[in-house]
Amino acid sequence: MKFARTRSTAAAACALAALTLLTACNRDSSSGTAASGGDKPAIGIDLPRSDSDFWNSYAEYLKKDVKTEDINALPLSNSQNDITKLVANVQVFQNTGAKAIVMAPQDTGAIASTLDTLASKKIPVVSVDTRPDKGDVYMVVRADNRAYGTKACEFLGEQLGGKGKVAELQGALDSINGRDRSEAFAQCMKTKFPDIKVFELPTDWKGDVASAKLQSLLAQHPDLNGIYMQAGGVFLQPTLALLEQKGLLKPAGQKGHISIISNDGIPQEFDAIRKGQIDATVSQPADLYAKYALHYAQAAADGKTFKPGKTDHDSTIIEIPGGLEDQLPAPLVTKDNVDDKTLWGNNVG
Repeated sequence: MKFARTRSTAAAACALAALTLLTACNRDSSSGTAASGGDKPAIGIDLPRSDSDFWNSYAEYLKKDVKTEDINALPLSNSQNDITKLVANVQVFQNTGAKAIVMAPQDTGAIASTLDTLASKKIPVVSVDTRPDKGDVYMVVRADNRAYGTKACEFLGEQLGGKGKVAELQGALDSINGRDRSEAFAQCMKTKFPDIKVFELPTDWKGDVASAKLQSLLAQHPDLNGIYMQAGGVFLQPTLALLEQKGLLKPAGQKGHISIISNDGIPQEFDAIRKGQIDATVSQPADLYAKYALHYAQAAADGKTFKPGKTDHDSTIIEIPGGLEDQLPAPLVTKDNVDDKTLWGNNVG
């Protein structure tokens, strides 16, 4: 689907119009007008960013599922990791009749007032991958991010035989995902592998920041032998490029190989595992995030309710402050199962 107006027309309108039209500048031009949902309630969907292979894959799954599930979606917006754009985009959804909203707020603390506003207007919210710190949500569609950190710790600890130096490329610590992964990784390392020295490198989910900090760390600790990347979608390419530049990108099994585990499960990570450049990743289910975000948004708009407990799709719904969370499965991927056709990273495109 495509917008009827061209980018230049939209830009001109944005320059002249007020807030609601200004927000249209953040619309995803490839998403087009509302899907053919007939008389179904309208669903507003905001994409969180387009600088990550993971989120770009999520966006493609969403667009496909909107069509196949016949969702009456309003034109998709993209807040580009900017809370002010997200707030403005949500205002447009309100003004254009959204009966439920799907979002993935990257700043989980700053979205509280917007959630309060939506709750006052009885517009339910489905939050994808991130759990807002405060405010009511109908459902959070997310995997257990503490399990990500624990799985990464256990894998690296065993790979290194319980000794060594590990760089942890952390996400934004003002986000629940960054905190969960970091806290679980630190707790596991302290408890199970006390002889491994962990260097925590906050990056705000930015690949260039991760690369710069890793480069400085390598200058001080050239004997670094492990890396945990909390988001392969933004960290994989800059990390591999830096290691190759320094002659440190040794394949798995070769002397001098730096053991690397990532999070996301994108095709690029799978290719890197096959090449021996990295050792593992935790597959964050982009396909299921899209599928169940729309599922719960439609259910919310239809007035349906859910309770904590096991689901029919191999997950568990838990109660959280302000709502519920469906914790979807996120398997560990290594060279032993990287070609598994059930993994979404092997089915993109």
